[in-house]
Amino acid sequence: MSIERHVRELDRLGEDLAVLDRQIAESTMDDPAVRRLLTITGVNLTVATGLMAATGDISRFNSPQKLVSYFGLNPRVRQSGLGAAHHGRISKIGRSHARAMLVEAAWAAAKAPGPLHAFFVRVRARRGHQVAAVAVARKLTVLCWHMLTKEKDYFWARPSLVAHKMRSMELQAGRPQTKGNKRGPAYAYNVKKLRDQEMRVAEQAEKQYERFIDAWRPRRPKEKARGRLNPARLE
Repeated sequence: MSIERHVRELDRLGEDLAVLDRQIAESTMDDPAVRRLLTITGVNLTVATGLMAATGDISRFNSPQKLVSYFGLNPRVRQSGLGAAHHGRISKIGRSHARAMLVEAAWAAAKAPGPLHAFFVRVRARRGHQVAAVAVARKLTVLCWHMLTKEKDYFWARPSLVAHKMRSMELQAGRPQTKGNKRGPAYAYNVKKLRDQEMRVAEQAEKQYERFIDAWRPRRPKEKARGRLNPARLE
C-alpha cells in the first residue's frame, strides 16, 4: 500500500510538471530573447527561460562581468595589503538556480564539438573537470550578455539542432503536429548526412579556436620607466 501511494504521488507530480512545462513553452514561445539563447549548443528551453527569468532586462547589466557576478560565477579575490591578489573559488553569491542551470548547460556544451568544447578541454587539462565546467558556465554567461545586448544569435549555431529545439518547444506548447508530405524546418535534424555536415562545421570551428589559442600569447605588463633603458627591450 505504501509503495502504491508513492507511485501515485509520483504520477501526480509528473502530471503537474507536464502542465508547468506546457505553460512555460506557451509563455516564452514568441520571446525573441529565449529563441536567441536556444541557438547556443547545450542550452535547452528550461535553461533559456530560467536565465531570462533570473536576468530580466539585460540592460540592467552594463557589462558581462556584472552579469557574471550576479550569477555568483566570479572568483573570490584575496589580497593582503599591497601584496599580489589571489583568485580563489567562485563567490556563489547571487542567483543559485540560474548558476546551476548554466553549469548544467556547460556540461552539455562541453560534450558537443565546437569552440566551447575546445575551451573546456583546455581548462580541464590544467584544473580538472569541475573547474572546467564552471569556467564554461562563466563563458556562457558572457556569451549570453553579448548576444542579448547586441541582439545576435550564436555565431556557431547548428541550424538543424536549433530548428529541432524550436519545433520541440512548439509541440510542448500544444501546437498541432504537421502531417503530409511538406517538410518542416526541423526535417534536417532527422537526416544523418545533414547532421554530420553540421558537426564537421562545428569541428572546424573548434580547430580554429585551438589554433587561435596556440598563436595567442599574453602581453607582458608595461614596464615602468626608471630613468634608463631596460636591457630586455634591447634584445
